[in-house]
Amino acid sequence: MLAKCHDALDKRVFLPEGQSVAFGEAKPTRFLLYDVNPGEGFNLRRDVYMRIANLVKFLNEEQSWTLVLPPWGNLYHWQTPGLKQTMLPWSTFFDISALNRHIPVIEFMDYLKVIGEPKIEQLYYLQPYEEGWKDGKWEERMDFRPCIGNPPYYQDEVDSMWYGWFFGYEDVYAEAFQCVSIQAHAGYLKSFLLHNTTARSVFLDHGEEVIHGPYSEFSPVFWTARRSMVFAKHLKNLGDEFREKYLDSIDEKDKTVMEDDWTSVRKQHGDAVGGPYIGVHLRRKDYLRAHPDHVPSLKNAAKQIKNKLKEFKLNTVYIGTDAPKKEYEELKGYLSKYKVYRFEPTEEQLEKYKDGGVAIIDQWINAHSRYFLGSYVSTVSLRTQEEREILGFKTEMTFNCLCGDAEPNCTQPAMWPILYE
Repeated sequence: MLAKCHDALDKRVFLPEGQSVAFGEAKPTRFLLYDVNPGEGFNLRRDVYMRIANLVKFLNEEQSWTLVLPPWGNLYHWQTPGLKQTMLPWSTFFDISALNRHIPVIEFMDYLKVIGEPKIEQLYYLQPYEEGWKDGKWEERMDFRPCIGNPPYYQDEVDSMWYGWFFGYEDVYAEAFQCVSIQAHAGYLKSFLLHNTTARSVFLDHGEEVIHGPYSEFSPVFWTARRSMVFAKHLKNLGDEFREKYLDSIDEKDKTVMEDDWTSVRKQHGDAVGGPYIGVHLRRKDYLRAHPDHVPSLKNAAKQIKNKLKEFKLNTVYIGTDAPKKEYEELKGYLSKYKVYRFEPTEEQLEKYKDGGVAIIDQWINAHSRYFLGSYVSTVSLRTQEEREILGFKTEMTFNCLCGDAEPNCTQPAMWPILYE
């Protein structure tokens, strides 16, 4: 079962913040920075974080490395007009102390203070192999190669430094730049970073080019990293207040109490019960074009929700969705006999926590529902399902998705034996 993967916690022990580990002679901490393809969304970026975080974990087995957290900003799904959403620190969305229990991390702005100048010593632009897989077979490899296309960096004629997009910080530059073709899991980079560069700060652009490989969701290494990604307390508190006020849901009653220190938590499938409501994540907008056969009409979505409400003898549903207000109101109309809720932030909350914070609150509330219905191949649904795994819900109450109109009896992930046996 998937939950078994995160029962075995990583046994490494990190010293309190501010202290460092000596490897023979005392040496300065090295810094690993990364970024992701600009078109990728919030939840895919969370997945890339886990890959790079585990690389830093492996590096720390031999040297002192700290991961520099890439500021958030200008993501495709963050579309609220007039809302400034650039150069956002990770503390806006996540508990930094929880991340530090897995590996040493630092915000980008703090990295600049530590270095004392806006520089990165070495920038590697990760790219695929232009010729694809060698002999049609996938094998791990990496090489310095000519750049494919036009990377968004340029070398200044005056100071010879490399400039480009560094999270919106205009003065930041890299001293050296190279394109690297790679076809490997993140840990494959360990030897390269230890033995092929002496740069104190190394930037990996397009971090999504490396994969989890053997450290996927079936590995304890994956789940240790995933469990460390605890949401910021201010966002969890807002979600908890909403649950208690509208959904009759509190942790003690729902059996979803979690310790402040995630490393001390041991949850099994069935430990959590959840609040007396159905949680739904319904993707609309671009999904109507990208996955037309798997997105139900609003009327059909309401029918599926009704069936689950009746099955579990509940009369309340929480809906997290990117649907425009008009579509949400139409969906509510089809569910007029039931209590239907969604989280709608105040102007002050939206300004403070941004679109990303509102999306996390949605996930947090859905993660505590009695039964969860997600959307086909949505990373938002997947991250919510992972959160429910961590909380200790049964798989059959978690891994379920809405069916498209053309597939009324679509196969449910909870029934896939390859995943859960």
